[in-house]
Amino acid sequence: MTASKIPIKKVCEHCKLEFVAWKTTTKYCSHQCNSRAYKSKRREERVQRTEINEQEKKVKDLVDKPFLSIAEAGRLLGISRHTIYRYIYSGRLRAYNMSSQRSIVKREDIEQMLAERPYEKRQPRDTIVITDLYTTDEVCDIHNISRSSLFAIAKRENIPRTYNRGKTYWSKRHIDAYFAKQAPASHIEEWCTAVEIQERFDMTLTAVYNFVSDHNIPRKKVKGKSYYSTKHVEAAKGVLDEAAPSYYTVREAMEKFGLTRDQLYHYTKHYNVSKVKQGRNILISQQELDEVLKPPSITR
Repeated sequence: MTASKIPIKKVCEHCKLEFVAWKTTTKYCSHQCNSRAYKSKRREERVQRTEINEQEKKVKDLVDKPFLSIAEAGRLLGISRHTIYRYIYSGRLRAYNMSSQRSIVKREDIEQMLAERPYEKRQPRDTIVITDLYTTDEVCDIHNISRSSLFAIAKRENIPRTYNRGKTYWSKRHIDAYFAKQAPASHIEEWCTAVEIQERFDMTLTAVYNFVSDHNIPRKKVKGKSYYSTKHVEAAKGVLDEAAPSYYTVREAMEKFGLTRDQLYHYTKHYNVSKVKQGRNILISQQELDEVLKPPSITR
């Protein structure tokens, strides 16, 4: 490359000082910096080769050992001790305790573990063609929501859609699955608005929204307007009459049905069983939980 007639200000890659260059390819300010940078690079390469050779020598010494410590097994495979212990705890690799603080593994077991899990190339997913579709107007009419709400839900839930001839079409399966999950329990018949709660119990709107959130009051939306279960509001306020349905505490439900807490919460969430929060206690509808967990039967 010929020299330019225009001086170029650059920074030397070795001494980091500014200098004037006459070629765009110039990296160093002087022959001395060029030589020093070259020697430094060669020195780093020798150090890297030495480290690699030492590592290979260590691994070569381990290959012939029939028994290895956890650290040696990790060095042989090029992984950490933590990963070796994870293989042992998961049952993929067998270990033997020599003492309370020392464990060993057989090299044969390591080879067997590797042979049982060879690399498998991931196959690309088959393209799924969705043909059952809703138009935007159909979704809004069926579920009583606005167009803006639909697009917000679709963006949040990543619902598949396509655009054709001026219309947006939505995956029927994904739309039905989302709204089935969001649908309130079918047994709830009475609903009230936040304004009605405010007037009945002499609360501010802010207090109403905090109240329904803290007590997990079932809610439904119709054309952008929120409605709350009247019986759950009354139960949380302690004004239910004697005919109101009774509730289990979490401990009572666990003891009656022989469930763990996680299992109980799974059933209540999956089957949308009504719950009411009173203070620190969670109350679960007896009628709904009994219906969900009743013994199976066959009708002939």
